[in-house]
Amino acid sequence: MLKQITRFSFGAFSGGAFSAGAFFGGIFSGSALRGISLAAFMLTGSAIEAGQSTIYKQTVDAPMDKVYPAVYKTLEEAKFFVVFEPKISKMLSRFSKKWGDNYNQSKLSSIRSMVFCNGWYANAVSNVDPDMLALCPLRIGLYEKQGKTTIVFVRPTVAGAQSAAKSVLKEVEDDVIKAIKAGIEGTKG
Repeated sequence: MLKQITRFSFGAFSGGAFSAGAFFGGIFSGSALRGISLAAFMLTGSAIEAGQSTIYKQTVDAPMDKVYPAVYKTLEEAKFFVVFEPKISKMLSRFSKKWGDNYNQSKLSSIRSMVFCNGWYANAVSNVDPDMLALCPLRIGLYEKQGKTTIVFVRPTVAGAQSAAKSVLKEVEDDVIKAIKAGIEGTKG
């Protein structure tokens, strides 16, 4: 087995790119490799709690130009201050000719993002687990397709599942989702 490992440790790099499949493929069978990969995934704390998606997603039957300002307003009212507003679809459109058929295959009519922060929460998180400042500032993505706008938000509790700051992250997550829902509700009136 040592001979095999030595062969793969040098041979796997000869093509210029390392492949875990190439390295481990000669040592373990396909099902054993999948089992080991699953066990490693579970042990890293990356497994998502049952029933919880990594992404919070909400779709509303309204265009971006109606949803975006409503959600912006409710985020700010909840003390999540928007610090950056990239117009992603506008930036991507500059590459439409270069990318050809690969450009906007999902047929999205608008893609935007809001980058926001709440200083109090940033301080509370940093007091408990400074590594979770990787989440700061927070952001949501918005995209429009066929007149419907979808808002997506990476749940901080998933990234911080093993963090000592999980209770603070849960509070942040709940407040952001509450603000998103309030913004959506504001588009219905």
